[in-house]
Amino acid sequence: MDYIIVGLLVIILILVVIALTKNIDESNITERLGKLETNVVKEIGDFKNDFSRDLTEDFNQLSEKIEYRLRLINDRVNERLDENFEKTNKTFVSVLERLSKIDEAQKKIDILSGDIVSLQSVLTDKKSRGIFGEVNLAHIMSSVFGENNKKIYQLQYAFNNSTIADCVLFAPEPLGVIAIDSKFPLENYQAMVDKNNSDMTRLNAEKAFKLDMKKHIDDIANKYIITDVTTDQAILFLPAEAIFAEINAYHQDIIDYSYKRKVWITSPTTLISTLTTIQIIIKNIERDKYASIIHQELKYLDTEFKRYKDRWDKLSRTIDTVNKEVKDIHTTTDKINKRFDSISAVEIQEIGYEENEKI
Repeated sequence: MDYIIVGLLVIILILVVIALTKNIDESNITERLGKLETNVVKEIGDFKNDFSRDLTEDFNQLSEKIEYRLRLINDRVNERLDENFEKTNKTFVSVLERLSKIDEAQKKIDILSGDIVSLQSVLTDKKSRGIFGEVNLAHIMSSVFGENNKKIYQLQYAFNNSTIADCVLFAPEPLGVIAIDSKFPLENYQAMVDKNNSDMTRLNAEKAFKLDMKKHIDDIANKYIITDVTTDQAILFLPAEAIFAEINAYHQDIIDYSYKRKVWITSPTTLISTLTTIQIIIKNIERDKYASIIHQELKYLDTEFKRYKDRWDKLSRTIDTVNKEVKDIHTTTDKINKRFDSISAVEIQEIGYEENEKI
């Protein structure tokens, strides 16, 4: 607005200069300047009014646009808040479910921890360890051969030398009777593998562990390998996979000693594999036992089948003969039928001729 006023004043000055140059009288100039001032004031007033009206309209339009934008932003924010609230609610529910599962798992872990403590307290006693090994062995035997299958195995079997084996397997020849006894050398093994012990303590425990294993092997070989009663082999069952793995990995001298005494060291996994193999051998032996009977029965069946074939051939030839005779009879029947048709046709013609003569 200041620029416009300045411009108008410049125009007035120019007009004054022009009037002076043309010798216009002062009254005329004053009159014109008054009119010009009036026009300028009027134009400035109109400009103010137009400018104020345009500014108000622009401000109102801008206010409406801002209000519209604010409504859109508010709606969008509410929508995002609802979505985020729903996601948060789902996440919270999922967290509660997971916490519930974690709580259940923690309870199971507490129960398992109690069972482990109970198992450790059981395994610290030699008698309890022996019972644990016997129960484990009985479960494996029943899993492979069936429960109480006394034709194949017996638990706590007493020999004539007053010794009792944890289990005896009655396999057919050439396997024979095989004794299985459970042993569980734990104390010296634990001291041997415990890294918190000193090297000297672990070395002494290793020596004691080897002596324990060799003593178990000797006891089984002396008690359960009986001439003319059992086979010349026996099985030592270790109910702990860790001890079996330790022996096979780091104590080859124990393995060699067991081979020498013909006592085979097994774990739960290897014993199941061994018993499964023996089961297959037993089935093959039983099948071979009846192979001759099956062969003789096949011979009888072959004779009967040949007899059946001869009789079938005779019946087939008889059926062919009867079939040929049936065809011949059918042919003769057709011929006779044709004769009757011919005779019937002749009679009809003769009767018609006589009637024509009478007429």
